[in-house]
Amino acid sequence: MKRVLLPLLTLSLIASAGAQQAREIRLGVFPNITHAAGLVGVQRGLFQKELGSGVKLVVKEFANGSQVSEAFAAGAIDAAYVGPGPAMNAFLRGVPIQVYAGAANAGAVLVARKDAGVRGVKGLAGKKVAVPTRGSTQDISLRHLLHENGLKASDEGGNVTIVPIDPANMPAAFAAKQVDAALVQEPWGAVMETQGARLIANEKAIWEGGNYTTTVLVVNTKFAGQNPEAVKGLLRGHLAAIRFIGGSNAGAQKAIAEQIYSFTGKRPNTAELFKALARTKVTWDINLKTLAEYAQLNKEAGFARDVPDLNRFVDLTLVRSLAK
Repeated sequence: MKRVLLPLLTLSLIASAGAQQAREIRLGVFPNITHAAGLVGVQRGLFQKELGSGVKLVVKEFANGSQVSEAFAAGAIDAAYVGPGPAMNAFLRGVPIQVYAGAANAGAVLVARKDAGVRGVKGLAGKKVAVPTRGSTQDISLRHLLHENGLKASDEGGNVTIVPIDPANMPAAFAAKQVDAALVQEPWGAVMETQGARLIANEKAIWEGGNYTTTVLVVNTKFAGQNPEAVKGLLRGHLAAIRFIGGSNAGAQKAIAEQIYSFTGKRPNTAELFKALARTKVTWDINLKTLAEYAQLNKEAGFARDVPDLNRFVDLTLVRSLAK
């Protein structure tokens, strides 16, 4: 009898454990305007409200997409706001993640130090240009801009040196003259403009008139399979944050400033945040056409050997149903 009951009890416990909902969800967010939905959702408690008392939101700050990819690979986070480039590359390496929603379009600009002598993209020849990390959306966008203007990065045989620097640290890098220009997410472009940097290309000039996805909400597929209600709560919080941003620019500025300050100790001013939000479209939708183009550019730049199957990489079914 014991030989029969023990396996049955073990199987029962395993099944029960598999069906048990998570007690927490670990969410990664950057201190950037392109992550505005995440910043607002965290600061105003919108995620926690939708998750309910049974699931605790654990917020983890990241500075760039490479860090997020490593965290997903190590099983250290369950969901994150991140650029499509690092997410694609992690997906292609077999990391179990999927895009469940968009978060922002555009929201990045090309700026140069006023004394660097750069007045257009062609002026980047022989210069050092900062991007958040290798393989980021901004890295690929910069390479695309360079190619359109007859230039190449030094690792492609050209004379433009691409330097990875965390966005929040770029204003200091400009002040120290460590780099000549930067293609960076807001609000850091606006912050550098306040400090005297020249705007070389606005968000619409970077790519596709500004209609390209710069941030997505990614979830670990194993977590999603085991905790469907927690994922629904996360997406409801995401949508609530997007609605709040669309309905209250002043309220969004305040929440974003508070959350960026809690992450970095730096507080963008009202004018910088207003300009940054005006250059960013906060949306749950994704421009799949530009995502496919981005995948090709990512491959051409050598960051991936292939392009992902977007039908497997992106699934907007749930967020579309919740957004109705």
